[in-house]
Amino acid sequence: MSAAAHDPMEGFDATIHAPNRLRVCALLDTAGEAEFGLVQQQLDLSASVLSKHVTVLMDAGYVAQRKAVRDTRQRVWLSLTPLGRAAYQGHLAALRAIVGQAGPSL
Repeated sequence: MSAAAHDPMEGFDATIHAPNRLRVCALLDTAGEAEFGLVQQQLDLSASVLSKHVTVLMDAGYVAQRKAVRDTRQRVWLSLTPLGRAAYQGHLAALRAIVGQAGPSL
């Protein structure tokens, strides 16, 4: 491989790549901010499974949470951080580079 060749693995992020974390990032990238319960419902995950994945993303600095009272209950709102958005976009670009943009040849 020449020095000028693009490495398709550049931008690949193993933290984001886990299917449920990838789905969380995709949802938050589109929504901007979403309540934990809505993310749980949209992704059809248990609270404990979602919480574990969100914790991994938060530890990486990719997701932020905001707590607020709504309808007399404490709610948690999730959003991608600027670092998380950049990592997610970089991961998508790496996946596209790995699989190629051209469709299957027939």
